[in-house]
Amino acid sequence: MPLSPAQQSQQRKRAAKAAASVGPALTMQGATAYEMQLAQLHQHRLQLKQVQSQEAKAELKRRILPDYGPYIDGALSAGKGAQDEVLTTLMLWHLDAGEIDVGLRIGEYVLQHKMIMPDRFNRSAACLIAEEPAELALRAMKAGNSFPVASLLEAQRITADHDMPDQARAKIHLAIGRAYAFGIDKDQVTEDQAELLENAREHITRAIELDDKCGGKKDLEGVARLLKKHAGTPG
Repeated sequence: MPLSPAQQSQQRKRAAKAAASVGPALTMQGATAYEMQLAQLHQHRLQLKQVQSQEAKAELKRRILPDYGPYIDGALSAGKGAQDEVLTTLMLWHLDAGEIDVGLRIGEYVLQHKMIMPDRFNRSAACLIAEEPAELALRAMKAGNSFPVASLLEAQRITADHDMPDQARAKIHLAIGRAYAFGIDKDQVTEDQAELLENAREHITRAIELDDKCGGKKDLEGVARLLKKHAGTPG
């Protein structure tokens, strides 16, 4: 059952108070508001384990994530960076569910305070923040749907100074490049579109530099042809 506005307000206050009481390098374990959310998270994880379809899992996450909104708001507004399994898990769940902006808002806090992901995830927070939106974007565009480049740029920005495998960083650059170039009219490239294509070329080139097997070589050739056509030179 969704929380009432009064209950949401109380939950935000409890989360903020708990988060503010625990300093960096410590854990939120033992804080009452945190333990309540951890118990709820455990129940939702059990529900998710019963679902085999990744698409259905994402839909279930979209339904349950609003339950955690007050806790997230309270923890991010007053938190001091204590290790928080609820936040790190919810960061990934939001990304999985396509709620990219909220996932990145949590992700920036997680990276700022050098939080570690629970062992079951097998990847660092920075790697997840770069790869998950990139994979979502690449799948969407392969299916013929656009994806907001601003969200991908934000994922790239907040992870730029964090270590990760070159393949993971290549993936976010490739996704950004394809998002810039997506849907451009191949018959008549305008000045504004040419600028987008230049941005696309920069990111796709960087992706190939990082991982020459990233799948971006044909994209780069296509972008180059369009830019030559715009410049009035033979393709």
